[in-house]
Amino acid sequence: MTRWRSRILPPLLAVALLGGTATAHAEEPGPAADVLVPGIAGAGRPEYPMDTPDQVLPPTAPDGEVPVPVPEQEVDELVEYLPRDAAGAACTARTGMYQRQVERLLKLKVDGKQSAADCRAIRAFQTRQKIKPANGYAGPVTWARAELLAARKNPNATEKCPVRSYPVACVDLNRELMWVQKGKKITYAVVNIRSGRAGYRTRTGWHSVYWRHKDHWSTIYDTPMPFSQFFDGGQAFHGVYGAIATPTGSRGCVNLTYKNAEKLWSVLRKGDRVYIWGKRPGL
Repeated sequence: MTRWRSRILPPLLAVALLGGTATAHAEEPGPAADVLVPGIAGAGRPEYPMDTPDQVLPPTAPDGEVPVPVPEQEVDELVEYLPRDAAGAACTARTGMYQRQVERLLKLKVDGKQSAADCRAIRAFQTRQKIKPANGYAGPVTWARAELLAARKNPNATEKCPVRSYPVACVDLNRELMWVQKGKKITYAVVNIRSGRAGYRTRTGWHSVYWRHKDHWSTIYDTPMPFSQFFDGGQAFHGVYGAIATPTGSRGCVNLTYKNAEKLWSVLRKGDRVYIWGKRPGL
């Protein structure tokens, strides 16, 4: 459970709660007509904004400083999202919304169909990675974890991110991952991110970090954006509270966990280049 240091979040944050409100829209991959919910009863806390909206325009200087909430402990529990009727299953026969991606990463037969063997292999992976519930459903948390583990040794193995003599923040929307490299040296280890959903896509191509605000509070949406580093209009790297691998994407920004956004703050500087490519699965 996360506690907050003497600050009550504004009521508007209740618009995007974690736990029971996430829907799998038509733009998401796989058979995603069902409402996806955290698979563990009581998982998620109403204090966590599930998504922080992208400001449409570049931010303006704040009128006085408003400190953003600081979690006293990081939320690191991996709770998978799945259809309500699969929440109690010991080994679900349901085909997950990221079935093909997980099959590929776990070196299973890639056919997008959930077999008994697939379920056992996915459940074994979830058990090893402490993903709850470990019932074989290939949801967003399982996929994100598998992509991260596969990329840790060499995130730029496909050389999609240009190698330069200066630092480049690499954002791979295909895998929902990011890292920072200078030449071929990784200066910020690969982490999971959450990019823009349909209608709010994270803009691809070259960008530059043009404004940074450690304790940014969006005056448009009255919502916190800790460790904000803006790179294109209102799109920024910034921290969010709670899970990153959720059924829906952001509204344009590149979301990181609070802890990872804090680390990125100490790596990037104003003027550093950002390169974004690919497309969030399902868009």
